[in-house]
Amino acid sequence: MIPKIIHYCWFGGNLLPELAQKCIESWKVYLPDYKIKEWNESNFDLNCCTYVKEAYEAKKWAFVSDYARFWILYTYGGLYFDTDVEVIKDMSDIIKNGAFMGCERSDKCNSGLGLGAEPGLGLYKEILENYHRSHFLNNDGSNNYETVVDRITNILKEHGFEDCNTIQKIADIMIYPSEYFCPMEYETGKLNVTENSYTIHWYDASWLDERMKRRRARSVKIRNTIDGKIGIRLSKIYMTGSYYWEWITTGKWSIIKQKLQSKGKLFK
Repeated sequence: MIPKIIHYCWFGGNLLPELAQKCIESWKVYLPDYKIKEWNESNFDLNCCTYVKEAYEAKKWAFVSDYARFWILYTYGGLYFDTDVEVIKDMSDIIKNGAFMGCERSDKCNSGLGLGAEPGLGLYKEILENYHRSHFLNNDGSNNYETVVDRITNILKEHGFEDCNTIQKIADIMIYPSEYFCPMEYETGKLNVTENSYTIHWYDASWLDERMKRRRARSVKIRNTIDGKIGIRLSKIYMTGSYYWEWITTGKWSIIKQKLQSKGKLFK
């Protein structure tokens, strides 16, 4: 049985923003018998592995959380949410089915949308060991921006995961389609809540700098200005193209290489 505790991470020492406070209040409404625990510098070992130590020293708090969530649930069990995840519906039906994770679109799993597990889950140990073999700092001194989304999706593919158009069980975890935990599209901001939606990931994207957040805002504006599929397509093209253009013009080839390798489009 999944322990009745909700974990969240908040590193960096800043005050919780209004969105995070609102989301945490929603957890209390729909999961009233769950204890809520914040993990931060005071109760998490930042020297637990090289990846975490390097990410923290670089002040990339979200990447510290990427590791911490799996260590916390592997050790203690319970639920985990990113602080920009709002619960909009009683989750008893999901929780009673055991360990779970959600997709943010048909081919990507996102642990930030919500996790549930008993302690000692085998896949989480595998994910932690993957981090133990990684560095946040690349050899050229740049940051390793491989997302937790790409990392865990690639690991799940080794266990047979292909897409997420239906509910499936992979490595003892129930994996749910995007409408369950991620009914909002990141690139466009389009919200598609259905009767199957339990949470909304509002994509605060705390790991992005202000320039990148402005870029996303422009993408959403394109989507809202141009109706239909054309607007959606153009907003996605803008987001992808602007990232790659910045990386090319600033000489950050290592980031482009990581992205292409994660998609299987470049030899190692």
